[in-house]
Amino acid sequence: MVLTLMAIMITLLVLGFPMMVPMIVAPLVIVLMYFPNIDPQLLTQQLIAGVQPFVLLAVPMFIFAADIMCAGQTANRLLDLVETFVGHVHGGMAITTAASCTLFGAISGSTQATVVAIGKPMRQKLLDIGYKEKDVLALIINSSDIALLIPPSIGMIMYAVVTGASVGELFIAGVGPGLLILAFFAIYSYVLAKKQNVPRRKRATWEERLRATKKALLPLGFPIIIIGGIYSGFFSPTEAAAASVLYAFILEVFIFKTIKVSDIPSIALSTGLVTAAVFILVAGGQAFSWTISYAKIPQMITSTLLGTSPTALKILFTVTLFYFIGCMFVDPIVVIIILTPIFYPLALKAGVDPIHLGIIITLQAAIGSATPPFGCDIFTACAVFDKPYLDVIKGTPPYIVMLIAISIIMIFFPEVALFFRDVAVG
Repeated sequence: MVLTLMAIMITLLVLGFPMMVPMIVAPLVIVLMYFPNIDPQLLTQQLIAGVQPFVLLAVPMFIFAADIMCAGQTANRLLDLVETFVGHVHGGMAITTAASCTLFGAISGSTQATVVAIGKPMRQKLLDIGYKEKDVLALIINSSDIALLIPPSIGMIMYAVVTGASVGELFIAGVGPGLLILAFFAIYSYVLAKKQNVPRRKRATWEERLRATKKALLPLGFPIIIIGGIYSGFFSPTEAAAASVLYAFILEVFIFKTIKVSDIPSIALSTGLVTAAVFILVAGGQAFSWTISYAKIPQMITSTLLGTSPTALKILFTVTLFYFIGCMFVDPIVVIIILTPIFYPLALKAGVDPIHLGIIITLQAAIGSATPPFGCDIFTACAVFDKPYLDVIKGTPPYIVMLIAISIIMIFFPEVALFFRDVAVG
């Protein structure tokens, strides 16, 4: 049965079908072949059930807010702010890129939106001061993945939909790992710049820093709205997403005046196309998960790999490996939807904190987004910068090594994620 399932999916993917097709066709064939007593209409019910959770309403709204900001000035104002404070140190412009991706991630929650919003203005700046193309592209796509850990994170929302975990707790727990990645990338950027003797920018005056801070104050209101609103009890995560859309609209249309009201329909259309693809994947993932659960495939896989009484450490290492490999080949949302029901019950039984598990899984989704062969941010960068695939991935190995090291740290030191969560809920 497992071989049949895999053969169908691989065949359809090789034939060029989008991922949503094998995710729906494969479980349908399994039901018809192995469980003729089941009404196939049950799969239709599962497809509908997959997109029913209320929290999923946050996804299109966060995407819409990110699209509005990508069309406006928000990203540039954040870039200018960070550059005035760190642009003069060794690797300052690279550190500016990584830090700006972190800040924009706290606004958008989308790695691909971050590649576009931060990568477009920063790539040429980095090349102009002496960085190599391969290092610039690798920095942009890997720094953009911090957006998947810094709230609001679409990956965390997907994990919460599958497991029922608290979106708010996941959001606050992602701050620590996101900042840790930023620290690793900043140190690497400093060492690389000194090694390559990359010229430094002139130190900004305090007057310039104050001016940049004033310009960035309103964009920095997004994290306050999202995190502050959720933990003050003023907003639910879904309401915070709606508030972020309204805030982005007011900023870019009425205050910054970088886009017009007439631009909103085309931006909304772009959001709708992305949202439709995401929701079809979510619906297909629900049908897929229900089918493999009914067939007891998760129990077969976990008992074979982990035995009957696996330790928490063994589960976390296995989860890390499976998600890391899976996200290298398939969209992270798909991997989260398919694999989480397999490992989640065992992890809870072994005493793993569900929020810690969610951060480990989201971290692997972030790594996979920029890891060859099929990381989604790689292809986004190819399209945005009009660069060949091999040019984009050439400089990624050091970042992959750093991210693997951070994954190991997260396994052995869950406090990196859980400290902020415990402070917030305690």
